[in-house]
Amino acid sequence: MKANSSDRPVIRPLPVIDRARQVTDALADYVEDARLQAGDRLPAERELMAALAVGRSTIREAIRHFQALGVIETRKGSGTYLLKPVSRATIHMPLSFDAAHLRDALLQTLEVRRGIECEAGMVAARRRTAKDLVVIEEKLNEMERVHLEKGTSGPEDLAFHLAVYDATHNPLFRQLLEQMRETFERFWEHPFDRQDFARRSFPFHRTLFDAIAAGDAEAARVETLKILDIVEEDIKEMSK
Repeated sequence: MKANSSDRPVIRPLPVIDRARQVTDALADYVEDARLQAGDRLPAERELMAALAVGRSTIREAIRHFQALGVIETRKGSGTYLLKPVSRATIHMPLSFDAAHLRDALLQTLEVRRGIECEAGMVAARRRTAKDLVVIEEKLNEMERVHLEKGTSGPEDLAFHLAVYDATHNPLFRQLLEQMRETFERFWEHPFDRQDFARRSFPFHRTLFDAIAAGDAEAARVETLKILDIVEEDIKEMSK
């Protein structure tokens, strides 16, 4: 009995080689192997074309891919520069906001921050080491010093929170939340041109530290929510 032709294995065509993907992988490997850091210059377009044996359009497509991820930037008349370290295994999740509606974008960001930052505080309370606590308290003391001296402490506040994220020993907490702050870097320097933005949250940074030091995950969540609730109130009030 003859086998039904429909039962025969299917021979599928070979996939088309994605040259742009190969170029992005090659560039990522080069950055890693050369140990390039943020601010370092990448090889010129012609050099990449010759080394990788591809056309200009393929190189530019790969460059656009990395630009969209916020990994590199091209400076007219100067060249292409690395903004963040990258390797083939690096996962990049660029954020996109409608800058024309800053208030709404900030509130949307805050909704996401609540989930991530509360979890970060809880994880930090469970995983922090003695060394982590020393670093967090150093950042907190500096934040309090500057706040009492100037009435505001934006950069020091950020340094405190980054130290908390580091205490989770999960690098994604710091990367995600730092990226959100970077997106609004100029805004956070002088939010709504108000030096008193979120000033009322100042005392809760000490109680957040106390909760983390005590290993109390639930208390860390509660204190984080107190800080973010004040941030939300001030965004709504000061953006009227």
